[in-house]
Amino acid sequence: LQMLERQVVGGEQAENKDLREKQKRRKKYADERRMQLAAALQQADEESSDWVLLNVYDSIQEEGRAKSKLLEELQEKLRAADTEIKDLQSEFELEKIDYLSTIRRLERDLMLFQQLLDQAQTLIRRDCNYSNLEKMKHESVWDEETGCWKIPEPVTEKT
Repeated sequence: LQMLERQVVGGEQAENKDLREKQKRRKKYADERRMQLAAALQQADEESSDWVLLNVYDSIQEEGRAKSKLLEELQEKLRAADTEIKDLQSEFELEKIDYLSTIRRLERDLMLFQQLLDQAQTLIRRDCNYSNLEKMKHESVWDEETGCWKIPEPVTEKT
């Protein structure tokens, strides 16, 4: 009888390892589920002021006051969200204006450098490799490490 009692615990076989593992998995799952439910209940308690419909009221005036209070809270949240939206829009607009002014300034600088190159190109000797700007552009290579262009060295051909 004692031997049978040792083998059977809580209606299960004590020596069955698969049964014990299954029981451990079930217990672990139940603990995880309990933790999730506790977190959900805690969150629901924090948000309980938003759920006026779940409350029971003694009078219509009390219900009206509670709903008015909820309405005021929601309107305050709405005003805060509207303010945040306006702030973000104004910030975006300022960034857009800044980007556009930077683009315009860079375009003006590019035009200046292009005009300077056009004027200086006429002064370069024809037997120098710098006399042909298109060829120089083709031979130039962008260096990622230094963040600048590698331009070929000036060479004068003797004829």
